[in-house]
Amino acid sequence: MNLKTLARKLQLSQTTVSRALNGYPEVSEATRRRVEEAAREHNYRPNSRAKGLATGRAMVIGHVIPASTQHEMLNPVFGDFVAGASRAYATYGYDMMFTRVDDGDEEQIYHALAAKGSVDGVILQGPRVNDVRIPLLNRIGLPFIVHGRSSGIEENYCWVDVNNKRSFQRATEFLIDLGHKRIALINGLEDMDFAHRRREGYVEALKTAGIEPDPTLMRSAEMTEVYGHHETRAMLKMEEPPTAILAASMISAIGVRRAIDEAGLTLARDVSVITHDDDLSYLRNGSDVPIFTATRSSVQQAGEILSRMLIEKIEQPDAPNRNHMLEAELVVGRSTGPAPETRR
Repeated sequence: MNLKTLARKLQLSQTTVSRALNGYPEVSEATRRRVEEAAREHNYRPNSRAKGLATGRAMVIGHVIPASTQHEMLNPVFGDFVAGASRAYATYGYDMMFTRVDDGDEEQIYHALAAKGSVDGVILQGPRVNDVRIPLLNRIGLPFIVHGRSSGIEENYCWVDVNNKRSFQRATEFLIDLGHKRIALINGLEDMDFAHRRREGYVEALKTAGIEPDPTLMRSAEMTEVYGHHETRAMLKMEEPPTAILAASMISAIGVRRAIDEAGLTLARDVSVITHDDDLSYLRNGSDVPIFTATRSSVQQAGEILSRMLIEKIEQPDAPNRNHMLEAELVVGRSTGPAPETRR
């Protein structure tokens, strides 16, 4: 589909279609909406340079990657997030830019991006419980949106997040209903806000059920397969091992399953496992019947929602900040069953 064909379908001049897609103010709002809907329907993408000249924008969204977390770009979660975000960018004619920065130099790079006009906005990922980037960007005035939230920051800002506390609270309640009392948590790094909230949900569910949380059953580290394997293997050697395990990611859950197999135990019969599933393209949780019982929320969908919200913020700078909460679905798979002592 080219500009000429799109204009013919809409029975408009090529000039009008081009001006509608490239942000010229003289095109009516009704015509602009009609043209944009047709462009999306026929997968037509406007020239971002032309739109930039018309609007005075860079037509670029920035992603700043600190050196200490650049390995996250290899994580399938990051890949699916970018896939979702890129759909929104393509629809509205934006490009994306990735910038690597040394730890401690983030303030400098954000000031530089704003001063040079290199990007129209930035996406913050992996927010910490007290994330200094949020007040920094509010001061600079560079449009931004956060993938997640920061519990310790009270300033007003845009975010899209999964209800992590509620999802792990529900998962823990599900295991308690199956008769489990020795429930372990293999969490992410707990200075990260999502992990902090998941632990809160887990602890709250235990306390509500009258089960005292056991610190020896709570582990926190970077969510790798090796970490899930190592921590599960260690806990299964305890005098009172867990009968159920909550894992913060599919990647660490694979390590959990490997440790259970190596111990000669059977998943669901001897040890139940629930994980968080980001509904990843390249790491599917089974096909018809899920391998793992999981709290499921699509990170690709989150990327698309978040990017559209940021573009709206860029194009309507005076509009109030918006927030979007996604609820995770509890999907029952083949990894959970009644507690062993209950079965006996």
